Amino acid sequence: MSPPGYRGTVVAMDGYGGDQIRAAERPHLDAGEPLMQRAADGLARIVGGLLDDPAVRPADGPGSVLLLVGSGDNGGDALFAGARLAAGGRRVTVLRVGARVHGAGLAAALDAGARLLDRPSDTGSVRPAADLLAAASRDDAARLAAVATDAALEADLVLDGILGIGVHGASALRSPAREVVAAIRQLARDQRAPFVVAVDVPSGIDVDTGAIADDHVLQADVTVTFGGVKAGLLRGPGASLAGRIELVDVGIGADLAGVEPLVRT
Repeated sequence: MSPPGYRGTVVAMDGYGGDQIRAAERPHLDAGEPLMQRAADGLARIVGGLLDDPAVRPADGPGSVLLLVGSGDNGGDALFAGARLAAGGRRVTVLRVGARVHGAGLAAALDAGARLLDRPSDTGSVRPAADLLAAASRDDAARLAAVATDAALEADLVLDGILGIGVHGASALRSPAREVVAAIRQLARDQRAPFVVAVDVPSGIDVDTGAIADDHVLQADVTVTFGGVKAGLLRGPGASLAGRIELVDVGIGADLAGVEPLVRT
C-alpha cells in the first residue's frame, strides 16, 4: 500500500457519508495515527501548488493566505496547514470566527510565523445583561466582517476552515462566521474575491446530501477533502459550491473499500 498523501484531482468518485468517514477513521485515531497531520500535509501541499500556479496567482512572491478558522477539527486542519505554509515562506493570516480554537493548531501556526488578526470576544461566558451581550456580539460580528474584508482583499487565497463533517445536517453559520462569509461573498459579487479553498467541505453544507440551510455558504474554487470524497460534494447545492475536488489520502482507503457509498459515479 502506498503511504498516505495527496492523490490529486478526483475524476471518477464515490461519495461517503459523514458517519461512514468517522467510522473508518475511528480505529486509526484509537491507534494514535496522526490523521489530522496527514490531512494538513496534503492541504498545505495543494494550497502551495495553487499559490505557485500562474493561472491562480499571476503575481511574483511567495503568496498570501487568509485562514478562516472555526472552533473544531476543521479549524485545526486549516491551522496546521497554515503552519506548514508559513514555515515554507508563505504569508499566512489567521482570523478566528468561533468561540473556541484548536489550541495546538493555533500555536503551531503562530510559531511558524502566521499573524493572528482581531478575534471575537468570548460569548460563552454568562453575563447578567443579556441585551448588552447581544449588542456586543453584533458589534463583534460587524467588526470582524470589516476585518475579513480588508484581509481578503490583501490575500491571494482564502482557506475556509469554519465547519467540517462534525456538523450533522445543513447548518446555518452562526455569528460572527455568518457575517464574515457574507462580507467575502460580497467581494465575490464585486469580482474582488480571492481564490477560495474549502477544507474538507464548504462550511455549512450537509455532508451527506449537499443541502444548505441558506445562502451564507462560501463558494469554493477548490475543495480539498480528506480520506474519502463526501457525498454532499457530489449532489444537491453542495455539488455546485465545491468547485474542483481534490482528495487527500489519510490512510483510511482500505476501511472504506468495504463500505457501500451513498453516491456512486
